Amino acid sequence: MTQAQEYRLLARLEAAFDCLIEHTEALVETWRLSNAESWSLDTPQADAAWLHRALLDFWYQDGQDGRSTRSYIGLVAANEAVMEKLGRVNAAKRDFADLLAEIRREVPNLVPEIKAVLPFRHPALHDHLRGVGLARLHLKQCWRAIPAARAEVARIRLAWYTSGRSIKRLSVRDAERMLLALDNEADHIRIQLRTLAGLPDGEPLAQVQPQAPLMRANLFYREPLADGHSRQAMNVALPLFVPTSNGRLPDINQPPSHPPERRTRAKRSDTRLEETPLLPSLRVYRYRDE
Repeated sequence: MTQAQEYRLLARLEAAFDCLIEHTEALVETWRLSNAESWSLDTPQADAAWLHRALLDFWYQDGQDGRSTRSYIGLVAANEAVMEKLGRVNAAKRDFADLLAEIRREVPNLVPEIKAVLPFRHPALHDHLRGVGLARLHLKQCWRAIPAARAEVARIRLAWYTSGRSIKRLSVRDAERMLLALDNEADHIRIQLRTLAGLPDGEPLAQVQPQAPLMRANLFYREPLADGHSRQAMNVALPLFVPTSNGRLPDINQPPSHPPERRTRAKRSDTRLEETPLLPSLRVYRYRDE
């Protein structure tokens, strides 16, 4: 890719970032003028300033793991005008994500520059945040979608979900390459390589990654949706916008402010993975015999 093409891609991303900021500002202002209700798990005053902070938090904090994102758990009653503005924000987020994916694919060396340069597009925002150590852009926090209910809701029940995990299927050769990329002179790695060598090449393995606790919202709709469902569950890391004709929030419960320290759900008895990891350094397990 030529330097001119790289410049055009970066210019398109800058324009997409500007569009995202502008639509988000418009969303917050439209909601403020609606005088509708809101609720936050973390603050007693879930006002427009709180919503602005939650929706425009696009920044790394000092020491933050790049894979993690901050959560702003709350509910926002939204009239038709607010929901229309929300649709524009989420469309802008999708455009930003699509352009970013193209850049990662075509010119990945531009990504560090993007994280450093884009904040300067909005000096007032940047100058304030730089003073508290937030000068670098967190790209995932830019493009993650803002959740919304699909219709008016009768009640919402919020609960922490602490049992999540992602499972990635691996081949024996995949696991071997991953082990060899570690310190293969270390005794514990050698032991795991010998263990792996005793398996048939075709045996599937599973790499397990525990997921951070998250808040899950269970929505009970006033009327069945077009697909016939009257309930919906969704994870809510950002304020959930709830359509309303009267500016009021539906009935909600008050969940604990922090997730439980221990797993609250019983382990599934039909889990397909063995209890003990085969390769502890990689969190790799064997599947149980059928």
